[in-house]
Amino acid sequence: IWVDRWDTGLVDITGDQGLLAQINGRDSATVIDWLGQRKSAWRDQITHVAIDLSAVYARAVRLGLPGAVVIVDRFHLVKKANEMVDAVRRRVTWAQRGRRGRKADVEWINRRRLLRGAERLTQAQRTTLFAKLLTADPNEHIAAAWIAKELLRELLSCAERGGLRYEIHAALDRFYRFCAACKVPEVIKFARTIETWQQPIIAALHTGLTNARTEGYNRIVKHVGRIAFGFRNPDNQRRRVRWACTRRSRQVTPSRHQCH
Repeated sequence: IWVDRWDTGLVDITGDQGLLAQINGRDSATVIDWLGQRKSAWRDQITHVAIDLSAVYARAVRLGLPGAVVIVDRFHLVKKANEMVDAVRRRVTWAQRGRRGRKADVEWINRRRLLRGAERLTQAQRTTLFAKLLTADPNEHIAAAWIAKELLRELLSCAERGGLRYEIHAALDRFYRFCAACKVPEVIKFARTIETWQQPIIAALHTGLTNARTEGYNRIVKHVGRIAFGFRNPDNQRRRVRWACTRRSRQVTPSRHQCH
């Protein structure tokens, strides 16, 4: 009997061991118990753990692997920033129009462009975007949210240049100064989230590690369950998932034409 509908997957993010374990449940106690059953020599080999913005897993790492460094994945930080921009846009639409956004609304038409990176917009596109937003949002809340999002992306781009300490702290200072001067509640809440996860973010920028491999295996797990139309036996499900996540790519048998 499954205690929780969801499982926790532990993945080797730098080696070739694939999916290490599939544990039923998403609470910290479950992960801590599983780590406690492993040998201390095995636990000591783990130096970094990459997670998303989950306080549950951060606590599990802190108690189960006290010598490991927690790293926050950069993709989830950008996703959090985009969600903040969307929340501000929806709130402004409700405040200005008293309804949800429609195709005729300027902020709704540019909703995708607001989530696009600044480097992917030309100067003319940025100028047009801000000019249209000011007509729909005279308080400039949407523009402030977009700037805060881009300042965070500028901070995360430090990893591409080696994660220099002075560059990271300078980018953090610009981000915090702008958010402190901003009166948008969503931006302030987002800045507090970044402050809470500041050390894992800095560690991610220094090392350049991500949990991209974890997300890839998560997609495989969902695909296995989808093509099986669900599983009724937990043991069979774990066995099938383990096989799909740890198998090596097989060499295709050459055809007769290729042999010639």
